[in-house]
Amino acid sequence: MSKTSPPTARPTAERRGGRLHDPQRTMANILEVATREFGEKGLAGARIDAIADATHTSKRMIYYYFGSKEGLYLAVLEEAYRRMRANEASLHLDDLPPEEALRRLVAYTFDHHRLNEPYIRLVMSENIHRGEYLARSRVIQDLNVPAITAVRALYERGVAQGVFRPGLDPLDLHAAISALAFFNVSNRHTFDLIFKCDSTMPDVVQRRRANAVEMIVRFVRADPPRSSA
Repeated sequence: MSKTSPPTARPTAERRGGRLHDPQRTMANILEVATREFGEKGLAGARIDAIADATHTSKRMIYYYFGSKEGLYLAVLEEAYRRMRANEASLHLDDLPPEEALRRLVAYTFDHHRLNEPYIRLVMSENIHRGEYLARSRVIQDLNVPAITAVRALYERGVAQGVFRPGLDPLDLHAAISALAFFNVSNRHTFDLIFKCDSTMPDVVQRRRANAVEMIVRFVRADPPRSSA
């Protein structure tokens, strides 16, 4: 299969059968429903018929816009990453002191993952496929470069101000933040079953959110200078 991405052109709205047909709105609706379908059932289990029924479209229209089931799956993955990175950009981390910016970034990542379980399931599914479909994407690298750039800029600003300790890899920092946020969703059902707890309880959520923020900040924070005796 060739490496294809979903259409990037912006089709104009046209009138069909006496009603206005808006391709952009149709595509957005398909992506929203497909996100849930692929998130719940994975690539193999998801059904285009179910997506067509839920969006009041047809399989033919879905294939027209996205080429194939795999093309739609890839478009869903790209849109999930696009939304997350756009929201990260809206945090305006450069406007905050380094430690406050880091706290905001960790808290945002934790909240995003907790509130977007289909995204977590999609990432888990793509890892089962060993990244096969993301590897076909023409845009996924460009979408994720700003995330590391932002973490690097934040970290280096903190080091320059003496707030963060030197010697850390920004990519490792990004991975640590992602891991703390991801696990709480990806392993929630098995974790809660084994330890007979409920990770969705508000007090548990707030405690783990605060713990995630504090763990990252303490990991990065510079050691206080030792006083001479």
